[in-house]
Amino acid sequence: MIMILKRFPWHIPIFLAPAFCIYGLFSAIPLIDTLRLSFFVEDAHGVRSFSGLQNYGFLFRDPIMAQEFWNALWVNCRFFMINMLVQNPVALILAALMATAKIKGVVIYRTAIFLPTLLSVVIVGFIWKLILSPVWGVGETMMSWVGLEAWFGPWLGQQETALVTVSLISVWQYIGLPMILIYAALIGIPDELLDAAYVDGSRPLRTFFQIQLPLIYPTLGLVTILTFVGNFNAFDLMYTVYSGAGGGPEKSVDLLGTLFYRTFFGFASQIGSTTMGATVASLMFVIILAGVAAYFFFIQRRLLRFQY
Repeated sequence: MIMILKRFPWHIPIFLAPAFCIYGLFSAIPLIDTLRLSFFVEDAHGVRSFSGLQNYGFLFRDPIMAQEFWNALWVNCRFFMINMLVQNPVALILAALMATAKIKGVVIYRTAIFLPTLLSVVIVGFIWKLILSPVWGVGETMMSWVGLEAWFGPWLGQQETALVTVSLISVWQYIGLPMILIYAALIGIPDELLDAAYVDGSRPLRTFFQIQLPLIYPTLGLVTILTFVGNFNAFDLMYTVYSGAGGGPEKSVDLLGTLFYRTFFGFASQIGSTTMGATVASLMFVIILAGVAAYFFFIQRRLLRFQY
């Protein structure tokens, strides 16, 4: 009897090793250390000691910390909802027009809309600060071209309009990413399905809503969860537009990311604390993990049945 020994596929771990090492070094190990640090307290001499859940108790019981945390969480939820209600529907409309309508120069439009996604957040924040500045900005002049100069105001400096304004700046920069994903899903639908609908007398609008849209539900779900993760990790745009992690006018744009930065490194008269900063970061991780887990367990399974 001749036994054929199956060789172990060494090429698989060899090819996976670089990605595994980079992920572990720059993502997994810092995350585990942050979670560990949240269970310690630090005295004035920098000596750390294990404290269990004391930091979490302090965060939720201290009036100032609790108010800042719940305010940041609420602002973050509103930031996410504005992006969901504006960015993704507009991206869907743009992708549908490019994929189904006979528009000339689609490549140019697609590139122009996607281009801001490639820009640095620092550049985008600085550009919009220049445009919307009520002192030297060109926003009022540009609105006067269409007779809307009376509507112009210091939107970034007002508590009522700051969050909406920054959210729309974020939408302007990142709308190209969901648009490209949805566009790729639409043009990937087999032509046989669309031809069958056309032969059956289905009009374009009905074909889109009853055939194409259900078939891209998995992609829309992916776009939603990417928006959720990106918005709850947002920090750099707020930091750039308001030149720091102060949270804007009356903390109206204070996200969890800016609260973490302020707690960890300190800001103005506030002294930073590495252990309390790690506690805020750990709660951010738990919130994002809960959202992603809820999506995979309750939503993705239902969306997968629409795959073709």
